[in-house]
Amino acid sequence: MDNHFDVLVVGAGISGIGAGYHLQTKCPGKSYAILEGRETIGGTWDLFRYPGIRSDSDMYTLGFSFYPWKEKEAIADGPAILNYLHETSEKFNIKEKIKFGHYVESASWSSDDSQWKLKVKSKEKTEIMTCNFIFMCSGYYSYKEGYTPDFEGINDFNGKIVHPQKWTTDINYVDKNVIVIGSGATAVTIVPEVAKKAKHVTMLQRSPTYIVSAPQKDPIASLLQSFLPTKAAYFIVRWKNILRQHWFFRLCKSNPKRVKDFILSQIRKELGPDYDIEKHFTPNYNPWDQRMCLVPNGDLFESINNKKASIVTDEINCFTRNGIKLKSGDELAADLVVTATGLNMELLSNIDLIVDKSKIDLSNTVTYKGMMFSGVPNLVSTFGYTNASWTLGADLTSEYVCRLLNLMEKKSVTKCCPEANESIEKDENWLNLSSGYIERSKDIFPKQGKEEPWKNNQNFIKDIFQIRYGDLKDDDMKFS
Repeated sequence: MDNHFDVLVVGAGISGIGAGYHLQTKCPGKSYAILEGRETIGGTWDLFRYPGIRSDSDMYTLGFSFYPWKEKEAIADGPAILNYLHETSEKFNIKEKIKFGHYVESASWSSDDSQWKLKVKSKEKTEIMTCNFIFMCSGYYSYKEGYTPDFEGINDFNGKIVHPQKWTTDINYVDKNVIVIGSGATAVTIVPEVAKKAKHVTMLQRSPTYIVSAPQKDPIASLLQSFLPTKAAYFIVRWKNILRQHWFFRLCKSNPKRVKDFILSQIRKELGPDYDIEKHFTPNYNPWDQRMCLVPNGDLFESINNKKASIVTDEINCFTRNGIKLKSGDELAADLVVTATGLNMELLSNIDLIVDKSKIDLSNTVTYKGMMFSGVPNLVSTFGYTNASWTLGADLTSEYVCRLLNLMEKKSVTKCCPEANESIEKDENWLNLSSGYIERSKDIFPKQGKEEPWKNNQNFIKDIFQIRYGDLKDDDMKFS
């Protein structure tokens, strides 16, 4: 029975480590293992190595609820976050539960056995593992490669082209002309960092994104940490930031013009009255229709003011031998082009999912509480918030799994499965964002309902009451 567990967690990133803590704390009688396809923990924070890699959420909410973030920086770089994850996994003995180099290829559920059978590939062999419950913590994008559009003439370019997901330490940008294609969180992170050593960096964007500057260190956190115990200070700052995020998101939805005018006025203060804010920093959508970009201490604006970086808003006509020709007719010279053009989204790591010998197409399912899928038993998937820190959603999901497992044990049932009836009014917009990487992937997404528990709230405050304290037994969740 070495290959059988009560719960198998898939993924040893921030979600999987959190899942391990909650399982061993709230379900101490359950056996579990974490299957990680790579050879180390960290997920995103180990995979991405591009210059300046950092959080796009504050660490007091991106950090775990159970283990305080102790560093001074509220916006932290990738190595600091990775160190925090290693520290957490070692402190709570989670690392010893991780099976590295174990990639899950398929999972098949048998109602006769009330059990999942997983086909797991490792370096040495392919083995079969079984469990009573699957907890997916593998993120939302493909680790194999990022998204790069099919640019005309890209093979004609004499310089180097790299996607941030494939960045390696040998890439040289010192005293080089660099073009970063994109306007999202990755682009606004790379540009000011590369600009420190490059000859010049051009951020080439098809359309602008909302960009907000924030202090890298939280002054209130620094004050509280000076006289309160670490856990108390962390709790207060965490809830301050949760409520602020919630208030700001609601304000964006209720009064988008007011927020838009405020954001643009702040950028004008940074760049001066002569800068073309309308062209380069004014999106054609309302705030929080897509994710906003956070820049610590206004570093992007500083690099623009120092003439080390510039923004060009135009469309690409084609690559040339020496750079990129734009639809306006202008040509940008480059030694290095960084395609910060997005991710390839995937659900449940593209595992072949089979229930009682029938293959499951997740796009035909409806999500239950944003974490389970209609007709798929004993499986929960973590998908954090799009409008707040990922970990807030991951922590709540772990709490729900533990409550569910404990209820099933108490009631002596072995199967739980959300069942969607035909009367549910479905909504195609599962993630409620219009970002390019989401629009490209809509065909793989499950549906959501227009009412709870089938609605994906994207609302941490509401989810606390529904997921942490709500009744686990309802007409839509079937136990047997």
